[in-house]
Amino acid sequence: MDNQRNLIFAVVLCGIMILGYEAAISYFYPAPPETEQVERATTPEQRRAAEIAEEAGEAPNVEQQAVNLEEALAAPQRVRIDAPRVEGSINLVGARIDDIELKDHRATVDKDSGPVQLFAPAGTPIQYFAQFGFVGNGTQVPDSKTVWQASGDTLSPGSPVDLRWDNADGQRFRIRLSIDDNYMITAEQTVANTGDGPVVVSPFATITRTNTTASPSTWISHSGPIGSFDGSVDYGPDYDDLVDDKVASGGANPAWLGFTDVYWLGALVPQGGAAADTGFRSLGNDLFRADLIYDPSTLRPGRQISRTSQLFAGAKESQVLDLYQDAGIAQFGLAIDWGWFRWFEKPILWLLRTLFGLVGNFGVAIILLTCIVRGLMFPIAQRGFASMASMKAIQPDMKKLQEKYKDDKVQQQQEMQKLFKEKGVNPVAGCLPMLLQIPVFFALYKVLILAIEMRHQPFALWITDLSAPDPAHILNLFGMLPYEVPGFLALGPLALLLGFTMWLTFKLNPSAMDPMQQQIFNIMPWVLMFVMAPFAAGLLLYWNTSNLLTLAQQKYLYSKHPQLKAAAEKEKAEKAKAESSKA
Repeated sequence: MDNQRNLIFAVVLCGIMILGYEAAISYFYPAPPETEQVERATTPEQRRAAEIAEEAGEAPNVEQQAVNLEEALAAPQRVRIDAPRVEGSINLVGARIDDIELKDHRATVDKDSGPVQLFAPAGTPIQYFAQFGFVGNGTQVPDSKTVWQASGDTLSPGSPVDLRWDNADGQRFRIRLSIDDNYMITAEQTVANTGDGPVVVSPFATITRTNTTASPSTWISHSGPIGSFDGSVDYGPDYDDLVDDKVASGGANPAWLGFTDVYWLGALVPQGGAAADTGFRSLGNDLFRADLIYDPSTLRPGRQISRTSQLFAGAKESQVLDLYQDAGIAQFGLAIDWGWFRWFEKPILWLLRTLFGLVGNFGVAIILLTCIVRGLMFPIAQRGFASMASMKAIQPDMKKLQEKYKDDKVQQQQEMQKLFKEKGVNPVAGCLPMLLQIPVFFALYKVLILAIEMRHQPFALWITDLSAPDPAHILNLFGMLPYEVPGFLALGPLALLLGFTMWLTFKLNPSAMDPMQQQIFNIMPWVLMFVMAPFAAGLLLYWNTSNLLTLAQQKYLYSKHPQLKAAAEKEKAEKAKAESSKA
């Protein structure tokens, strides 16, 4: 009777877990709320940033109608960007880089889909842009409405473009833009004083974006403000923190800062050795900004000052980020939130890319990678099984000692240690192999989440994007019925196979359990099936492959250690007999 009551409780608990999964996700990772305008700045750094807010323009009013992207990009005052991996344009009004498309990455999985639109003009639904400008004292400086004059009509590698503006008071401003073969734009900001008196000028650079198009920030992958300060990468604060705090300081010795998504990054790199203030702020109306403000310089007549910054606007491809890091941008490769196990993850990613290059199918590469990793871990697993077999073999002797010294725990432990030594058994040896495998398998799991190489990669049949959930849903007959299936019920073939293979691994394990434990282990695979169904198809493919390899491994190891299975089956039979005699 108690077992039945406990079983009913376990079933109800599992049902609550399934139904509450999406609610829990919404609670811990809620959609960003409406924001308010930034409070008045009080510190000198915040006052300078507030001046930039006036120059660069604050967030538009929420009641203001959004600007259509095509109309915004059709404005005539633009300089074209044409690089091997990037195309777009520069808005001469305000010197804004607000049109960046990534040639090598499609917006959707459709083959005829256009490229990813990473940067977009202010006021558009996906607004995300960088601006270079100047803050001045005692002189007129260009602002967000200034129309700059360009020296050319196309920015491309080997063909820089100069943006110039003269304030008619003796100060001449220039922004020289150049671009490389990947995703980096270099901006050299110069101001020359040809007037009669001294002026004070601070060059600045900003990145402004909306968080409505940001990827969700989770415990395994940060999305939001990011930067390298004082020798370490700061994965935070997130957008909600900025809404609450309004302003966040960037920290000392900035190497770079900006905003990150799972796959994309917009970042500013300050000039090395130049004193600068950095930080992040909420502008209101779901807009956020990263600030890079160089310390003010006093220019006497006949003098000029230049500051060179870099703007990264592109995909978080590990190889590309590492190239920039090797070129001198400290910790740029850590813009990908590898976490604690990056020493395992980087080799795994390299192997995954290599396998993909060999077989040409990312799903097959995942299967092969899983096989290789499990193969490398097999000796460790075999050692663990051998230890379990040894422990099972001496279990009758252990029970005798427990009965004999049940009233003297100290003596019992001493006799146990003596038994282990005589039989050459290490009771901890079975746990250590499992602990050694955990970081490796977690690293493999995280690589599949973070690797942009998996984005939009097909596998076979209906699986056209391994980075998205399985699109085939059982409950709407694979799309034949005209309704959307809720996330927690969106069971596809991969999720069903996952539940079945997990159930088989539990069934194959002959470990003796009481009836209640057995019932819970029978239910758990199907609960996990619902929980994991919304995950990316590539992850489900990895888990299924891993489960199938586990089944094969268990079969093999039990054949090599028959005493383990025999001892467990005997114990199960004894428990069943005892239960029946009680009834």
